[in-house]
Amino acid sequence: MTATLAAAATLAAPVTLPLGKALNAGLRRAMEDDAKVVLLGEDIGKLGGVFRITDGLQKDFGPTRVIDTPLAESGIVGIAVGLAFRGYRPVVEIQFDGFIYPAFDQIVSQVAKLHYRTGGSVKMPITIRVPYGGGIGAVEHHSESPEGYFAQTAGLRVVSCSNAADANVMLRQAIASDDPVLFFEPKRRYWQKGEVDVTASIDGAYPLHKARVVRAGTDATVVAYGPLVATALQAADVAAGEGRSLEVIDLRSLSPLDMDTIAASVRKTGRLVVTHEAATFMGIGAEIAARVQDQCFYSLEAPVQRVGGFTIPYPPAKLEEYFLPDADRILDAVDRSFRV
Repeated sequence: MTATLAAAATLAAPVTLPLGKALNAGLRRAMEDDAKVVLLGEDIGKLGGVFRITDGLQKDFGPTRVIDTPLAESGIVGIAVGLAFRGYRPVVEIQFDGFIYPAFDQIVSQVAKLHYRTGGSVKMPITIRVPYGGGIGAVEHHSESPEGYFAQTAGLRVVSCSNAADANVMLRQAIASDDPVLFFEPKRRYWQKGEVDVTASIDGAYPLHKARVVRAGTDATVVAYGPLVATALQAADVAAGEGRSLEVIDLRSLSPLDMDTIAASVRKTGRLVVTHEAATFMGIGAEIAARVQDQCFYSLEAPVQRVGGFTIPYPPAKLEEYFLPDADRILDAVDRSFRV
């Protein structure tokens, strides 16, 4: 056990960490538990990553396990495929969400298909970490929400954490998975703190691909993931002050979807609002709306409402507050569901 984790273990568990530090602790624990876990990415070694998620790891584990790569996303993922062939568990960092597109071919044509193509004889235990979403005032190509592209691709698992505790455990579960996982990290929540048990085992932990009811309610269901879970909870607080009870579900897994948890909630409340930063057009919310209509038709009191980004390129930083869904837009969708 390294000095950092050993020091944390001497504290009363759980400890309070920002989401970014919880990810760092998760990577550290995964590398300590399995010598085949290696990290690859741009500036992740000496610098510790743009968001310092890998801070200190190269110093403790060396440059052969925390590898600074050239600025070439297709090459980074291609190297990860080769490492997976040789029995390693590579963890790739895509520095910013909008930088993932040069690696799209490798992810969709190779990572997603090699296990199937080889009849199961070749595993692809690759984790691809993607800081995503807006809210940090970044320039073009730095505030994308590309999760829908990969959720639609058979052979990939796609997850997104929303809080520090889940960030730590879900990342370790993703790394331990024999399937390739796209791990989307809400970059504007990196500094949001929460309680994390950095010494806990992932054995028996909450399942990676199961949604979680983070606030119980009776009048309407709000489904969110990643950066918008906190926004949905804020909307629920406001609604409670107005006498309306919202149940908030953190989706956590985008592929596969945990429809059982969503359907159980909708059958109780009769109303559903789905929200995400990505465009509503052809988004994750559209898939959830279609499935709920199919599975819960006779329980619905109103059409499913969707709240998301507009179908435009991500706007300049000075306009992003008008683009990103906020509590008011979520509450407006809830109100619409009660006017039917």
